[in-house]
Amino acid sequence: MLFLICVQDFHCNFCLCSYCSSFPHHEEHAPAHYKFDYGVHDPHTHDVKSQWEHRDGHHIKGAYTLKEADGTTRLVEYTAGPHSGFNAVVKRIGHAHHPGHYGHHKGGHGGDSFVGVTHWGFPY
Repeated sequence: MLFLICVQDFHCNFCLCSYCSSFPHHEEHAPAHYKFDYGVHDPHTHDVKSQWEHRDGHHIKGAYTLKEADGTTRLVEYTAGPHSGFNAVVKRIGHAHHPGHYGHHKGGHGGDSFVGVTHWGFPY
């Protein structure tokens, strides 16, 4: 029984190899085509972003947005192609919101520190 299995396996491999070698191997490489998009809006982590992209052959067009820490939205629009390369246009949308200052200045010395005395405001 073992001998028969080995012979049968050898015979199948031989047939497969002779079958493959009798026909020329031709593999087509068609240009890629795809579209995708996604978005995230997580109120717990404040992660807000989205992206979309289309590819038609060798030409790609897309954009992504993300919410910056200062409250603005960054918009990046991009294209890519075999002759033009990769090109991106970055825009900032909205007005930045910066946190208020904590502590105050005292006549040219450093502000209040919750860690200890700062190097520029050390009392002599």
